[in-house]
Amino acid sequence: MESPLTYVLQEPKNIQENKVYPAIFLMHGMGSNEYDLIPLVHPFKDDVYVFSLRGPLELGYGGYAFFTFEHLGKPHRHVFDDTIQKIMSFITYAKENYPIDSNQLFLMGFSQGAILSMTTSLLLGDKIKGVVALSGYVPAFVKNEYVKQSVNHLNIFISHGEHDQVLPFEWGLDSYEMFKELGANVTFKAYNSAHTVSQENYEDLTSWLEEHLNQNN
Repeated sequence: MESPLTYVLQEPKNIQENKVYPAIFLMHGMGSNEYDLIPLVHPFKDDVYVFSLRGPLELGYGGYAFFTFEHLGKPHRHVFDDTIQKIMSFITYAKENYPIDSNQLFLMGFSQGAILSMTTSLLLGDKIKGVVALSGYVPAFVKNEYVKQSVNHLNIFISHGEHDQVLPFEWGLDSYEMFKELGANVTFKAYNSAHTVSQENYEDLTSWLEEHLNQNN
């Protein structure tokens, strides 16, 4: 099986034979690329596999996107669905080609990447251990039309800037309420910031990942 998406791989420092490792799948925001979020997981570089994915749509100024929009808040459904399938296929590809622990899979994204991380977790359910969703939301058609799996064992960190000028803060709150209602273990953090990852946000997501990467269940 060939990789359905272009990616950058960061491997654990000392890979031992017959050992499996946690994996973090990173997804960037619109107009960025696969190198953007890697610094956010730098503290874990020696101990986990990091797969940083590039959006399949090339934009005119050298950046990339995972999907396009009909209007703000509503992705083009056919493009979005296709990308979601590529992401799920990539996770299968990673499990088949690298010694990763299927019980320790984490999705992490910013903006478009957060939207995709949350959506993928709803489709894969308890196959995903944790999600870090930075400044994103869950599209209405995902909430209303996708067949969702149980997320009773999912851990999810959702954060949003109170002054986000791109995706309204209330959309982050809505995502929190939805996952909470579905039974996931949700942490929600609000920051006095815009559409970005503040230093405080970085410190909080790092602490959250440290906690959940070290859990056995």
